[in-house]
Amino acid sequence: MADLVPIPATLFRGGTSKGPLFLANDLPRDKDKLDAVLLAAMGSPHKRQVDGIGGAESLTSKVVIVSRSRRNDADVDYLFAQVNPESPLVDYKSNCGNMLSAIAPFAIENSLVAANGRKTTVRIYNVNTDSVVESTIETEDGEVRYDGGAAIDGVPGTAAPVIENFAGTVGSKTKKLLPTGHLTETIDEVEVTCIDVAVPAVLVDASSLGLEGTETKADLDARPDLIARLDRIRVEAGQRMGMGDCSDYVVPKPLMISPPRHGGTITSRDFVPYNCHATHSVTGAVALAAACVLPGTLANRVARVALDRLVTIGIEHPGGRLEMDVEATMKNGGFRLMQANLLRTTRRLFSGTVFIPSRIWDGRNKAVDVADMSRSIEF
Repeated sequence: MADLVPIPATLFRGGTSKGPLFLANDLPRDKDKLDAVLLAAMGSPHKRQVDGIGGAESLTSKVVIVSRSRRNDADVDYLFAQVNPESPLVDYKSNCGNMLSAIAPFAIENSLVAANGRKTTVRIYNVNTDSVVESTIETEDGEVRYDGGAAIDGVPGTAAPVIENFAGTVGSKTKKLLPTGHLTETIDEVEVTCIDVAVPAVLVDASSLGLEGTETKADLDARPDLIARLDRIRVEAGQRMGMGDCSDYVVPKPLMISPPRHGGTITSRDFVPYNCHATHSVTGAVALAAACVLPGTLANRVARVALDRLVTIGIEHPGGRLEMDVEATMKNGGFRLMQANLLRTTRRLFSGTVFIPSRIWDGRNKAVDVADMSRSIEF
């Protein structure tokens, strides 16, 4: 047997992130084997991921696994894996809205979904968070269109738009909008809001940490005391949100908020979690935008936006601004998110074959689909 096993893969830039997309039936069913294959493919654990295709930082070291869905409410199933450069652990606890923008093109180009007119909407079930997101892309003559005039901060140039609708992601992980039952509470002597929309997040006002909230990524990354404190807050929030010990995972996501300075609605610094995001995660933006319209949260105090109308939430971040159109209402005492739409762009970078050592996996006992694979993964 050859000492290298080939695995088909397509590398995409999805939003402000980057990583390979795989079909589930090209990967092992068993979780331990899957972990080993993904670590080998990306080159982790190693700071530069020199022995793999990882991008040497968390934002460019993400993996997406896709298959046709068996569900009535989805076209494809999607498993997200965070493979950090220096960690030997593969994290399946979260979702990535940036990489999600690559799934509809990948699904069409791999014949999982048929293009439908000039625009095609693909319903994507994320097994990590048990939620469905709709992604609408431009398709011309049955083919995915990548070139276009849409621009997002953090990515050079322009591309065709990808519209993602996260309205169906309330309680994505915990099954509750407010997992602790409180709009605000105190952790480590600071007031926080714990919310779960698209991703569990813990919101902290920058002023309570002695910060302005406009600090650069470099400034924040150079503050190990701040990173350590946010991690303590994050881990305690995870316990209170019913998620157990989250020490080794990226969720709940810490978001440091402050008033806007450049015409937006709110300023945010998104931690991932041991450094500041260069721009902002999509899932974190969804959670924050929902908090902005929910009366009584820390974000609503800053944003001062109302329910029962479509509003554009402009989130100022280190790389510029991200805008999300949100519409929500309170009915019978319950929060209902009717729209949570976000513009992203994506580009296919290359399609080819990733090779991993056969001593890690011999290429047998492949998964049937994402549902088959996910049975052995704890979310």
